[in-house]
Amino acid sequence: MTESVITDAVRAQVGLESEPYSFTVEAGDIIRFALAAGETRHEFCDEVRARATAAGGLIAPPTYLIVMRILQGSGLPLLNPLPNSVDGGTVWEYGEPIRPGDRLTARARLADVYEKAGRNGPMLFQAVEIRYENQFGQWVATQRDTYIRFG
Repeated sequence: MTESVITDAVRAQVGLESEPYSFTVEAGDIIRFALAAGETRHEFCDEVRARATAAGGLIAPPTYLIVMRILQGSGLPLLNPLPNSVDGGTVWEYGEPIRPGDRLTARARLADVYEKAGRNGPMLFQAVEIRYENQFGQWVATQRDTYIRFG
């Protein structure tokens, strides 16, 4: 039987939160992201026609916030006791629409760690939740990323 990779130090990081980071959403960024993702709905890529949609104006398409993870990272100094890692996927929950001019603030938190046996040894799973709020304190999204660490 192998020793657990979830040491006391790894376990102690559960609940650790990053400093908040903020950014302003720009209409051009929304449109470029939407078009790059192949989105054609007016509320995501046409400011004028978006006014006639149920959204009442331009809004960010789903997964627009992935750009912030790429630019900012999680902001958490996670311990990684194993030499390799892979992205284990992302799950999104959505609240209020994200609109041009919104000032979003995000904070990441290590929500969970767990271990599974892999073909080549133990695998460590780290679940990081990033919560986004707008300038009015309204929840706009939660992103749950899973990092898989392995030997």
